[in-house]
Amino acid sequence: MIAVALKIAGVFGLLLAGLLPAIAANDLLLPQTRLRVTVVQWNPAKSDYQSWQAIGGEFVVSQSGMLELPVIGQIEAAGRDSTALAGEISTRLQSHMGLIDRPDTTVEILEYPPIYVLGDVTTPGEYKYRPNLTALQALALSGGPFRQAGDGSDTQIRLAGELRGIHSDIIHSKVRIARLNAEMAGAAQVTFPPMEPGDAASEADIEVRERIIFETRIKERDRQTKSLEELRDLLNAEIDVLQEKVKAADIGVKNARDELANVSVLVEKGIAIASRRSELEHTLANYQADRLDQVTAIMRARQNITETTRNLEGLEDKQRTEVAGALQQEQANLQKLLLNQEVSQKLLLETLASAAPSAKSSEAVDFMITRYMDGRTSEIATTESTPLMPGDVITVRLKPAAFPNTDNAVGAPAVLGSLSTTDSETMEASR
Repeated sequence: MIAVALKIAGVFGLLLAGLLPAIAANDLLLPQTRLRVTVVQWNPAKSDYQSWQAIGGEFVVSQSGMLELPVIGQIEAAGRDSTALAGEISTRLQSHMGLIDRPDTTVEILEYPPIYVLGDVTTPGEYKYRPNLTALQALALSGGPFRQAGDGSDTQIRLAGELRGIHSDIIHSKVRIARLNAEMAGAAQVTFPPMEPGDAASEADIEVRERIIFETRIKERDRQTKSLEELRDLLNAEIDVLQEKVKAADIGVKNARDELANVSVLVEKGIAIASRRSELEHTLANYQADRLDQVTAIMRARQNITETTRNLEGLEDKQRTEVAGALQQEQANLQKLLLNQEVSQKLLLETLASAAPSAKSSEAVDFMITRYMDGRTSEIATTESTPLMPGDVITVRLKPAAFPNTDNAVGAPAVLGSLSTTDSETMEASR
């Protein structure tokens, strides 16, 4: 029973380490990063964004750190984050094409350079990188430490790694739901839900990103609203000018008609020549035609005002519809994550309970990261909670060591129970 308690303490120690705050991954772009570049420009006349599909698309940062784009050629991407790269692309396009306003450019990271796991692991090799990936999660991806079959340790570590990943996804989902609820309510700012003390650091990075998305969407809606309002004001001013022209045309028509009547009398009496009457008839027709053109232009401008007002009133409805759909999808995703977490916790407990009393104590592992940075390779001693960067080579080595003491067993089930209780309440609320 002591051996079982030691094993429980060690595996829960791995789980507990996964709940400690993680340092955010470096956002700087690296060679072999696959990106999606999207370039759009606002068209006030159509009240819509025009996509520059010939320039956008998916690209890969070369080994030399350059990004090759149509029209503007090569841009140095390595060492910049996606926001800085998007700004540089917009500036280059504005300069190259002689635009008054910069087009809006977004750069989305589709795939990071892979990581490589070597050493005493079950399945060494290349694995896909994701933000906030830690050394322990990389170990879980590679199947855990290399062990003889039958001791169940690989399953325990895999489940612990899965629980860490699920817990991180739950935090992200809760923060995103808070942002979507704020958008639905039309709030000026987002109020994020309180998290456990161990989650504060990882949540802060997620909150910053969601707050940027929230502010960007508000600015985009305000920009569209302002553009449509300015267009409507311009059309109203145009109608005012056209109405003045109609008044002037009415005066011209009246004067030409009066003069034509007088000349017609003189022509009948033989005092004026008939050509004079023809000239006046032609002048009157021109005044009437001009007036008709001005009236037609006023009708067209009013039609454009109606369409602009309709687009303006539909902005908020369109955004609320989009946000409602995203919120419903994210709430379903959160409920799924909470269910997955509950199942993984039960599987981990069953695995621990079924471990034989005579099973060997787990062997601890050492991690070493080999990282290429600034033109040179360096080795970094690390722990299981150290975040990895794209392109890292992590070497895992086993060292024979039992768990240092039995104190780790105290409180570990309580931590898991507390986590389950908090997230179960969230699951019930989401339902």
